[in-house]
Amino acid sequence: MSGYFKDKEPKELKRRIFTANVFVLLAFFVILVRFWYLQIKESDHYRELALNNATRLVKATAPRGSIYDRLGVKLAGNRPGFDLYLVPEDAKEWDKTKEALKRLVDLDGETIDERLRMSKGRPPFQAVRLKEDLSWEETVRIESFKFEMPGIFLDVSPKRSYLFPESTAHLIGYIAEISEREMADQQSGGYSPGDLIGKYGMEKSFEDELKGIGGGKEIEVDALGRKIRVVKWTPPYPGNNMKLTIDARTQLAAWAALKDKVGAAVAIEPRTGKILAMVSAPSFDPNAFSSGISKEDWKEIIENPFNILNNRAIQGLYPPASTFKPIHAAAALEEKVITSSTIIHSGPSFRYAGRDYRDWKESGHGNINVHRAIVESSDTFFYQVGLKVGIDRLAGYTKGFGFGSRTGISLPNEKTGIVPSPEWKKAALGARWYEGETISVSVGQGYMSATPLQLAAAYAAIANGGTLYTPGLVESITSPAGKVIKTFEQGQGKRLPVSEGTLRLVKDALRGVVHEEGGTAHFLSAGNLKIAGKTGTAQVARLIKRTKNIETIAYKYRDHAWFAGFAPYDDPKIAVVVLVEHGGFGASAAAPVAREIFKAYLDPDGSATGATGAGKPDVLNIAVPATDEGTGVSND
Repeated sequence: MSGYFKDKEPKELKRRIFTANVFVLLAFFVILVRFWYLQIKESDHYRELALNNATRLVKATAPRGSIYDRLGVKLAGNRPGFDLYLVPEDAKEWDKTKEALKRLVDLDGETIDERLRMSKGRPPFQAVRLKEDLSWEETVRIESFKFEMPGIFLDVSPKRSYLFPESTAHLIGYIAEISEREMADQQSGGYSPGDLIGKYGMEKSFEDELKGIGGGKEIEVDALGRKIRVVKWTPPYPGNNMKLTIDARTQLAAWAALKDKVGAAVAIEPRTGKILAMVSAPSFDPNAFSSGISKEDWKEIIENPFNILNNRAIQGLYPPASTFKPIHAAAALEEKVITSSTIIHSGPSFRYAGRDYRDWKESGHGNINVHRAIVESSDTFFYQVGLKVGIDRLAGYTKGFGFGSRTGISLPNEKTGIVPSPEWKKAALGARWYEGETISVSVGQGYMSATPLQLAAAYAAIANGGTLYTPGLVESITSPAGKVIKTFEQGQGKRLPVSEGTLRLVKDALRGVVHEEGGTAHFLSAGNLKIAGKTGTAQVARLIKRTKNIETIAYKYRDHAWFAGFAPYDDPKIAVVVLVEHGGFGASAAAPVAREIFKAYLDPDGSATGATGAGKPDVLNIAVPATDEGTGVSND
């Protein structure tokens, strides 16, 4: 028996030793394969991780191009500001760091989490911007405690600065952090989470020209992620600069006269179609967006009952009311429905199909021709003429003056307005047209609607003798070095569908509105501005009786107030349109605003109007002009 076990022991031992050797060899093989994988196959990846552990890449935002007015006054530029960054991989005891940040800066936990969520998919050790444009107090607090918060650091970047914020907000617009949807739309545009992009106005329309090319720096850090030195610096390249057609003095005067109202003002150079001023009120501060607007401030803006983000100059749609009468007159004259000598009785009302259509003047205007009908703004005259012209012909001429389509201005979200006709009503409402609706359209009411810019372009065309231009906003684009890259010249424009003789008759009537007795804007004749124009009162609700005391009417039922005109009437240099929402009467609410705009552009030193205080005022310090309601103004 003992011999038997003796023979078995060596064999068992050998088998165990063999098995152990196999396991050892396999273990060494796995280790060798792992070494090969780490040091050869994935060497570049781990070399990059090791490098990132010692260095950090921080993007450098390119300064956006500056924006100037036609005379070189800066409207938008840049200033330095501190941003707060986090490298999540360096953050130790993140929960404590997060609580410390909430105490040191105006930053809530929800915002921090959202910024980190937006940064998912970024390269390792790439910094995430938590907050832009820290205040001086916040900057000092972060600098004082940053050694207790590994992964946190500050960096300087350019911030957008709007020098005349509220007066140019709707025109120039604002920039803000790019959204996820915009990121998806801009995949080839070189944007990344946290970048700023034009969101509104010209900042949006000319994003590609203004944005510049970003740079960056490589920073060496210690084991706690604290900066030791800058290893490499690639400077950003600024965006291109823009020179606008806007006249800063006129823009500021328009804002000063309109800012306490709700409405819009547009000024155009008739001979070129260039925009001299464009204002929408109420307004907002675009600087708040470029600095990172708070949720509370954003909520206040979007819940404002006056819809302050709406650019009323290009997006507000209103019945043009009596400002449409000169265009109606041009159509009737051109179609030979009337002549300059045709006399029509304009009573206090016009009866048609069993209904009375009233005139604004209770006593009527008597027997008048088209010149006096425009001067006195007779409703009953144009009721009768409108029926003779017919809605189809009237709609055709209205479109010929640019209504019912976008003007083509280089701003986003321009509205088209409505030129009503039987064809339009059938398509839009599925209903037939009634002749009573033609009567409403004949005085710019009913379904008809237009933007202040459309009306301004039409009156500029009347002023220049019949050329309807696409409104221009940009004179030129230049490189950061000052080289002109592109200039914007106005095209030939579109010819109005009326003769020069007809336009002369219309222009003379518009002069009479201001400079003849009984004209609805006769009080504007004071001074030597030589204004020609037309007032308008757009009915919002049907009232039993209209009153000059609009304070007795609920705000939402008050009529909209218009003024449209140009000056000087014998050599037009500026055309102006003003719309005051629920302002009551054009003569008392809109015309005084227009006068201040005319004065700012044509008479800056007050010599033509006899204003006191000689000398040219500083464009940066224009005083708020007092609006003169005038005496003896009409209801229109």
